[in-house]
Amino acid sequence: MAGPPIVRPAVPADYDRWLPLWDGYNEFYGRSGDTALAPEITAATWARFFDPYEPMFALVAEQDGALLGFTHYLLHRSTTALQPSIYLQDLFTAAQARGTGVGRALIEAVYAAARGQAIRRVYWQTHETNSTAMQLYDRIAEKSGFLVYRKLID
Repeated sequence: MAGPPIVRPAVPADYDRWLPLWDGYNEFYGRSGDTALAPEITAATWARFFDPYEPMFALVAEQDGALLGFTHYLLHRSTTALQPSIYLQDLFTAAQARGTGVGRALIEAVYAAARGQAIRRVYWQTHETNSTAMQLYDRIAEKSGFLVYRKLID
C-alpha cells in the first residue's frame, strides 16, 4: 500500500464494500453462523448512518477503490458534562491492511470529528483478549480503569 488511506464519511454506495468488513468484524466478536446478527439488524444499522435524526455515524478508510476499514461512532449525553460524548462503538480493519495505520487513521478521524463539534470526550471499549488492538490504543488514548458489566434481559 502506498500512502495513507483516505478516511471519509460512508455513503450509501459503499454498502457492498462495507458489508464484508462488517461481517468480518462480527465474526471476530463471535457473531457468525448460528450467532450471526439478523439481517434486519445490519439493515437498520446501515440505515441509521444516513438518518439525520440518528446520532450515529460511519467513517470508512479507502485506498485505490478498496475499503480497508471502518469505524462507527455515536453521540450521547452525559450526567457529568454539558456537551455530549462520542462513543466509538465499532472499529475494524481488513486483515491485509492491519499494521499499516488504518486503525489509527480512523480513530484520529473520530478525534477530528469531536474537535469539530467541541466535544471533549471520545471513548471506546475492547475485549480484554484483543491485545493487538490494545497496542495501538495504549499509544493514542488512556485506559479509564472502568470495567463493563452487562445483563441481557429476557
